[in-house]
Amino acid sequence: MRKSILFAAIVLLFTSCAELLTIAKQYDVQNTLNIPVTNAENISGLKSSLDVGIEKAVGILGVENGFLGDAALKILLPKEAQPIIDNIKLIPGGQDLVNKAVFSLNRSAEDAVKEATPIFKNAIKSMTISDAMSILFGEQNAATEYLRKTTYSQLKAAFAPKVKASLGKPLVANVSTSQTWNSLSSGYNSVASSTVGKIAGLKSVTVNLEDYATEKALDALFLKITEEEKSIRTNPLARVNDILKRVFGQLDKK
Repeated sequence: MRKSILFAAIVLLFTSCAELLTIAKQYDVQNTLNIPVTNAENISGLKSSLDVGIEKAVGILGVENGFLGDAALKILLPKEAQPIIDNIKLIPGGQDLVNKAVFSLNRSAEDAVKEATPIFKNAIKSMTISDAMSILFGEQNAATEYLRKTTYSQLKAAFAPKVKASLGKPLVANVSTSQTWNSLSSGYNSVASSTVGKIAGLKSVTVNLEDYATEKALDALFLKITEEEKSIRTNPLARVNDILKRVFGQLDKK
């Protein structure tokens, strides 16, 4: 009988402790929510949203068909290459070369963005946010646009070598994107510089493929970061850490 009473007392004690801890935690959370959010917290929250955004963006884009399988992001040949498309019949095996170049270009972009996370995170960390409140209560992509505006040149310079390396990798049929593009452009330029080409008024095509691929990859990354920022702003479930919940929770009260 005594053992039963002692056991019941212990169970009651631990149950009470657990309930007290639960109540204390709820009080703690409620108390925290009632404390005004500081400017430093707002800045931290905005940067955290961008951190989460780049991680999600790389996770989506840095896989097979991350670019190629998305009609909105699929990288086509640059506009400077339009004369090649317009006169593709003049190039032996031209259409096949175009298809291979587009396929390979997208594979290179998918490979390159895998290296984007630390580059973006470093830019986000060092970013100075001058007016956190205007960004927080601004447009749904305000933080992403601020990042683009203040760090784009820095990001491009840091990301370009990664893209160049990916363009040089033999990612498709043991042939690199640079090699495929050179085969296509040199084939066209040979026709353009021939007598027939000159009579037809064809002009040689020169493209900085590294610049083009870097800009397209960055555009895609920013697009995906924007989508994640919008989600964090509108969906409490997308706020995956305490600072996001605290800072972006302010938007729920608008």
